[in-house]
Amino acid sequence: MIRNVNIIDSQQICDIYNHYIEHTDITFEEDPVTVVEMSERIKKVTKDMPWIVYEEDGKILGYAYASPWRVRAAYRFCAETSLYVDINLSHRGVGTKLYKQLILELKDLGIHSVLGCLAMPNDKSQGLHEKLGFTKVAHFPEVGFKFGHWIDVGYWQLNL
Repeated sequence: MIRNVNIIDSQQICDIYNHYIEHTDITFEEDPVTVVEMSERIKKVTKDMPWIVYEEDGKILGYAYASPWRVRAAYRFCAETSLYVDINLSHRGVGTKLYKQLILELKDLGIHSVLGCLAMPNDKSQGLHEKLGFTKVAHFPEVGFKFGHWIDVGYWQLNL
């Protein structure tokens, strides 16, 4: 079931996200996020943008949210998305379902352009974006540094 996030989901969301922080370079954060921090992030995001979770039998298997891409008024119709799925899931379609729903909600909000920012290489995320109609529009070599190595970043864009 896909539903809107609740503050009480913060612990399960931290459990999913902190694995990516501690073991991958998919996110550039380096310190685990606390439940209090995650709760504050949820409150901030959900003032204006959607944050949804995929829940099965009371367990959150993944989440997706959007945030404004930039703060200037001219960018108000552009959103950047984030998607994280429980690392133990593979090929169950949770990410695809979440992302499709998030895109529908963004369209309903009047968002025109959706951006996915990916640490690269990341074949799974690149494949998901392209499957849903996103096109690669930018590649920034060696702009992130984590775990002792440089990381490229790519942007994929979908105009609604």
